[in-house]
Amino acid sequence: MGATSPPGVRRRADAERNIAAILAAALGAFARDPEATMTDIARAAGVGRVTLYGHFGSRDVLLAAAIGQVLGEVDLLLDDAEVTVGPADEALVRLAREGWQVLDRTRGLRRAALKALGEASLRRHHARVLTRVDELVARGRSEGVIRTDLPATWLAATYYGVIHTAADEVDAGRLDRAAAGDTIAATLRSALAAPR
Repeated sequence: MGATSPPGVRRRADAERNIAAILAAALGAFARDPEATMTDIARAAGVGRVTLYGHFGSRDVLLAAAIGQVLGEVDLLLDDAEVTVGPADEALVRLAREGWQVLDRTRGLRRAALKALGEASLRRHHARVLTRVDELVARGRSEGVIRTDLPATWLAATYYGVIHTAADEVDAGRLDRAAAGDTIAATLRSALAAPR
């Protein structure tokens, strides 16, 4: 007779699988349609509404969890982008290009979050990423490659704003997705560069 997992362990494993399926379904659903409903997401995840609401009590809670998952991915990209290697201005551009790749895939989630949670809440979700940007701006200023004639907080806000404005422009059809990474990089190089 084979060993079986205790019921509590089995339930936890089932719950973890359900949560992962729901988050994956939410990301896919919001990518296709920022207006996706909890019913749409439950169907895509292959779970019932009771299960969905048992893990995520509202659409806003699910949106926040999905944003957290995406920003966790961005945080890993910060490590992978080798932001401590080379001049800080180039590290910021590398980071922006990597960040754009994630944002481009999740523009629908961003639109849904903006509508449901608002800009201030979405910005708060970016706090860890923005802290890393602040650190790069500070390092770039000490290296003499990032401008010091404007407040550091403004430079970090500009960085954040340029990437998110690119998403708005792509959504509006005024910026080609394929050109967005280069456009972001060129804009940031110019905006952040220390005056010669």
